[in-house]
Amino acid sequence: MASPSLQFHLLPSLSKFWSSISPLSQHHTHPFSSTTSLRFTSTNSTTTFTPKPLSPCFALTESNSPNSTQPDPKTLLQDIAESFDLPSDYFAKFPKDLRLDLNDAAFDLSNGPILDECGKELGETLLNLSRAWEVADTSSSRSLVAKLPLIEASLTGTAKSALGKRLVAAGRRFQSMGQYGQVRKTHQISNLIRSPVHKIAKAMIAAGRALSAYSTSAVIDKQPKEETKTLKFGALQVEITPTKANIGAAIALVFGILTWEIAQGVQSTPENSLQYANDNALMLAKSLRGTLLALFYASTFLSALTSAGLVLLGIQLKSEKN
Repeated sequence: MASPSLQFHLLPSLSKFWSSISPLSQHHTHPFSSTTSLRFTSTNSTTTFTPKPLSPCFALTESNSPNSTQPDPKTLLQDIAESFDLPSDYFAKFPKDLRLDLNDAAFDLSNGPILDECGKELGETLLNLSRAWEVADTSSSRSLVAKLPLIEASLTGTAKSALGKRLVAAGRRFQSMGQYGQVRKTHQISNLIRSPVHKIAKAMIAAGRALSAYSTSAVIDKQPKEETKTLKFGALQVEITPTKANIGAAIALVFGILTWEIAQGVQSTPENSLQYANDNALMLAKSLRGTLLALFYASTFLSALTSAGLVLLGIQLKSEKN
């Protein structure tokens, strides 16, 4: 054991050492506090040093990596427009097999009820674009594709989804053209097809997939249509509404009153008031009179039934609407 004098001489040195590491212990403290203390004893005085608890400091940093965002449809459509920046005779130089693929792409782009799915403006643009592909008109194709980014802002979710599906289908046709260019090893086919067609296919498929994602929102945006009743007379179709039903009931009532008055006029005419040339004419007149009475009374009865039925139908339609 060291002598008291040695302990006293070591005390200043240990004090300086502990004071030098004391700032570090303020920043790097241990989670478990020290339960011991260092006591240095001399003959004249007693000094106790209790170090501050040492605990590691952990800095938690959150990742600021940006969330994956949906690509802008307008930008993707602009990429398609840029991919069609081609020479005016580009499609015209296609060989016969590629022209058939181009016609197939035109069919996939405009197939089905395009005006109902995409709307009038976009539908007509796609129809004109498909016609331009069918006749291999590169200039018209470029000008029509350039309209797509401008139309995009006015499209509904349903129209965007329909456009996306059509772009994917047509883009796959262009993708097959590029594969055809790789199979054919001639220098002419390679330079004519490979790079531009791959660019068109890539842009169309990318934009189509992004726009097809609007199919979920399209269901939300789609408003339920009110059920309507339609009366068909061959090619003629008339939508039935409460107002039209009441108008029809009034017309049937007027027609019934008219046929009733005619029937009463025929019936009130006595049979012997007219002179007939012979008995055959008399029998013909009586038969005609009976036929007219039956016809007009039947018309009156049917008009009354029609009028009552239309009134009831109007009341039913009005209650369903409310």
